[in-house]
Amino acid sequence: METENANVCEIEISRDDEIKRVIAQHPCYSKEAQHKFGRIHLAVAPKCNIQCNYCDRKFDCVNESRPGVTSQVLTPQEALEKTIQVLKEYPYIKVVGVAGPGDPLANDETFETLELIKKEFPDVTLCLSTNGLALPQRMPDLLRTGVTTLTVTMNAIDPQIEAQLINHVSYKGKVYRGTEAAAILIENQLEGIRLAVEAGLVVKVNTVMVPGINDKHIVEVAKKINELGVFIMNVMPLICQAKFADMEPPSPAERKAVQSQCEPYVQQMRHCRQCRSDAFGLIGQDLSQMSEERRKTIKLEMKKKSDSSDEA
Repeated sequence: METENANVCEIEISRDDEIKRVIAQHPCYSKEAQHKFGRIHLAVAPKCNIQCNYCDRKFDCVNESRPGVTSQVLTPQEALEKTIQVLKEYPYIKVVGVAGPGDPLANDETFETLELIKKEFPDVTLCLSTNGLALPQRMPDLLRTGVTTLTVTMNAIDPQIEAQLINHVSYKGKVYRGTEAAAILIENQLEGIRLAVEAGLVVKVNTVMVPGINDKHIVEVAKKINELGVFIMNVMPLICQAKFADMEPPSPAERKAVQSQCEPYVQQMRHCRQCRSDAFGLIGQDLSQMSEERRKTIKLEMKKKSDSSDEA
């Protein structure tokens, strides 16, 4: 029995160390990591199972930096080839993620891609962003493919509020609208987050701040996800587009005030840049939108930083 207990203890310690390593090298989960380590988003998931009133997914768009924008949707094999090339050129990239341009869990290509990446790069951190609608049923696929960090976009825990933010959800072959759709989405988000935390995934919640709709409610989301064991929360400003094109975004001061209200309950991510779904490199330094000359300069700068760190 003593031997069994010792083995269990060693496994737990090893697991804790691995989680610490993942967080320390993930630029979204650690404000220190954002300056040292990069990520690559693979745009392999065009289909989405919900329609948010603030979402306008665009392809072949090179002039915007926001979620849902990509220059090209890749096949899983193309995504692998791109990852091999990028990680060879930029070894400081430690995270490979799928964030769209639709919802990754609504696309089987997501899991084909993750399987290929994990086989080729067993030590990289696999990351995924989702609206959470299909999270409970897709949890076995996440665990099977080795995802360790998960972001869930959750904008409300009150169906009356959520119903103002979405047009519809498509769930198990049926389209739902209004508070019925909102209630299904919220229930699945909460259950999916619970299952993910229970399984040992490091979970981040993104919340889009929409003045006049959920801005006074976001602290309630923070309280709830605190109960579930979420690691970090990212309060994102509304990008005024689609049905919300004529709305006003929150001011930086308004967003900061909401973050301060939420901080007693869950750590706040304050360095987000709302990246494209095909971004790669450091946060705020998207190499996918840069010239080859600029990429070479950044590559040399990062190598110097790495060499200096090794010498220290």
